[in-house]
Amino acid sequence: MAATATNNPSSSTLSSSLSNPSPIPRTHKTPPSFSPKTLPKPTFPLKTSSLSHTHKPSSFALHSKNPISDIFSAAKQNPDSNSIDYVDDEKPREECGVVGIYGDPEASRLCYLALHALQHRGQEGAGIVCVKDDVLQSITGVGLVSEVFNQTKLDQLPGDLAIGHVRYSTAGSSMLKNVQPFVAGYRFGSVGVAHNGNLVNYRSLRAKLEDNGSIFNTSSDTEVVLHLIAISKHRPFILRIVDACEQIEGAYSMVFVTKDKLVAVRDPHGFRPLVMGRRSNGSVVFASETCALDLIEATYEREVFPGEVVVVDKEGVQSLCLMSHPQPKQCIFEHIYFALPNSVVFGRSVYESRRVFGEILATEAPVDCDVVIAVPDSGVVAALGYAAKAGVAFQQGLIRSHYVGRTFIEPSQKIRDFGVKLKLSPVRAVLEGKRVVVVDDSIVRGTTSSKIVRLLKEAGAKEVHMRIASPPIIGSCYYGVDTPSSEELISNRMSIEEIREFIGSDSLAFLPIGKLEKMLGSQSPNFCYACFSGKYPVEPTEVKVKRVGDSLDDGLVGSFENIDGGWVQANQSPKEAKDKEFESSII
Repeated sequence: MAATATNNPSSSTLSSSLSNPSPIPRTHKTPPSFSPKTLPKPTFPLKTSSLSHTHKPSSFALHSKNPISDIFSAAKQNPDSNSIDYVDDEKPREECGVVGIYGDPEASRLCYLALHALQHRGQEGAGIVCVKDDVLQSITGVGLVSEVFNQTKLDQLPGDLAIGHVRYSTAGSSMLKNVQPFVAGYRFGSVGVAHNGNLVNYRSLRAKLEDNGSIFNTSSDTEVVLHLIAISKHRPFILRIVDACEQIEGAYSMVFVTKDKLVAVRDPHGFRPLVMGRRSNGSVVFASETCALDLIEATYEREVFPGEVVVVDKEGVQSLCLMSHPQPKQCIFEHIYFALPNSVVFGRSVYESRRVFGEILATEAPVDCDVVIAVPDSGVVAALGYAAKAGVAFQQGLIRSHYVGRTFIEPSQKIRDFGVKLKLSPVRAVLEGKRVVVVDDSIVRGTTSSKIVRLLKEAGAKEVHMRIASPPIIGSCYYGVDTPSSEELISNRMSIEEIREFIGSDSLAFLPIGKLEKMLGSQSPNFCYACFSGKYPVEPTEVKVKRVGDSLDDGLVGSFENIDGGWVQANQSPKEAKDKEFESSII
């Protein structure tokens, strides 16, 4: 039976040398209890199409009223009135990234590097579990990968089998215990798990398990999976995983580790990405994005298909069908915002997708302009596509600071739009006297967009035309993305013209969902558009409600400790749920 250990050594410098173990044979076995299916490798032809949302320029209107202020009052102020807690911005946030490595003696170091490549998927916590002599060693911590790990800690994670996790969290005092990977012991050994996604039936499963005597140490839905594996009546570990996955609903791309196996699992809809690669020495790698494979010099082989279980052990690689799966519903926001441009996600280049989004905007929502700029970093590729198609120069009109920390001391004389100015600086030489097209990937609450427009105007821009490389977001995500409730989404509350007036731009255009679907061609039905349409492929049975602190787009007020999540049954209306939540958290 495997054991579990946790270590917290001090810091030092990282160095390593990679050796070459013998290659892992490629075999594919299917137990009689499964019905494997041939899952075709997805291909996504790139097509351009038209866009229909254009607006005539109008005079610049400055609005100071937040469109969600009728619903949310200001959160509690920081006890130090001159300091603020700065939350990155109002964009939806991917909640985590995972990696798994089998067959490399430098597994923990490679895992560390792969997690660094996936840092954009989660910045609040990181962890690695490594296997040595049948013992699962675990180190987790709060912060960036480079802050959690160092040479000393990696030296205490020997072995050729490892999994890792980076996490975005709503923070709070209990955050550390929720940092993955989780490790648990059960009667047949120990198991570690790292999970990207969200289970929509988490609360009901947890309540049932607790009624039967299970004790939970965290508030994470991932812990439910471990309990389901532990109580399964099946003896083989793989069958225990399948038994657990048959009971959970929602989005999950997971990697498991035991004393001698690495297992990758993807939910039947394939909401979140998970890819497989191989290094030149034969070691097998799983990761949320191909950018992680690139950094550790692993060659991309394929996706883990929706509904698939891939097992890697001394016998080689086995591919099993988890269960019959419906139409894939892959998250379109991976291509709009989450994934890095150099990644291949769901079988297509993220860079090419975003470039075509920009081309479509330029073709179907043209406007006379002198310069095209982007809201960095996620709007850059779409802006390049827009500029190339429009025949207008792309320039760097906004400079992003990559050294923004968590808390800042603000001068007693308040600075307007302080949070945005900390992160984005306008270039007056590019903007002054110019008609500017600014391209961004999305608008969520609209408050940050209004501040950006004001920033550009104050820097001398003659006109500001906003182009958004996604359809309007009208629905919350329940499949592993941190998004506000629908009442907080500006596109769910206002028309496009009302949004334009609120943010103060001279024109505004979104990418229509019909044009997005047309661009995806025959692969369009394979994507999830719930945040744009409000139609959910897996209907959430429970609704996550945000507290007041999480309703703020750039952390200008509200302390970090106030940000948390609560759960209510889905049969409550959103307004009833919010009223109840606010009464307990504010009054």
